[in-house]
Amino acid sequence: MSQLSTRHLLGIKELSEEDIRLVLDTAANFKEVINRPIKKVPSLRDITIANIFFENSTRTRLSFELAEKRLSADVVNFSSSTSSVKKGETLVDTVNNILAMKVDMVVMRHSSPGAPHFLSQNVPANVVNAGDGTHEHPTQALLDAFSMQEKLGDLTGKKIAIIGDILHSRVALSNIFCLQKLGAEVRVCGPTTLLPKYIESLGVKVELDLHKILNWCDVANVLRIQLERQQIKYFPSLREYSLYYGITKKMLDQLDKKIVVMHPGPINRGVELSSDAADSSHSIILDQVENGVAVRMAVLYLLAGAKG
Repeated sequence: MSQLSTRHLLGIKELSEEDIRLVLDTAANFKEVINRPIKKVPSLRDITIANIFFENSTRTRLSFELAEKRLSADVVNFSSSTSSVKKGETLVDTVNNILAMKVDMVVMRHSSPGAPHFLSQNVPANVVNAGDGTHEHPTQALLDAFSMQEKLGDLTGKKIAIIGDILHSRVALSNIFCLQKLGAEVRVCGPTTLLPKYIESLGVKVELDLHKILNWCDVANVLRIQLERQQIKYFPSLREYSLYYGITKKMLDQLDKKIVVMHPGPINRGVELSSDAADSSHSIILDQVENGVAVRMAVLYLLAGAKG
């Protein structure tokens, strides 16, 4: 298989295992490219890509932009904070105006779950979901899986723990779908107030004790406490959260095996991870950032080939 089964990347849920493996294999090739002295390839020379971000983003937007430029695409950046959306323009009007400028592909982040799906039904361009509300963040899950695979080899049977604010995290849902399709066993850990009621229906076990899950797992994927999405208090204080669910280097050193520590960023240092844990030899957080560019290059390249 050398082509994706879909024209869009809306979520991991819609991808087959073959799609995921194709993206990861293609990303491995692009990782070699971005480590060469000349980092550009002409693969998307005639393609125009619009990055449309209705929510703030630093890492994801820069990573997509870099991936697009490495592939020689023409790039249009659009931020809702400086656009006519502030004047009441609708999502479809905004995008149609951009498509009238002959854009081939749209990378979109939006606060409403399902916004990229709605968009894909209303515009002829390929659509890539760069995060929709608390729903999915597919490229983050793909780069996480790529980073794990790089470190551990095939993920079949590997034990992956997702720790922290599962309730508000689009990364958690995409990771669960992706890792299960690759044959890994996934468990989640966090305060009961930050675990969705439906989580076990996804075939995921819940562990409330941080020490137990760290002893069980091969990889701890630690999620940020998303204070900006929390309308009510889900735990007494950040200090109390870090006391029960914060990971320190001392805790990692006391385990009877070496586990891999990941974080999609940005890290609340001293809350989810202590600085010495985030910067330790257990951590592959900076590898995730580098791999993000290669994985997004792979996604854009494969979607450009699936225009039919």
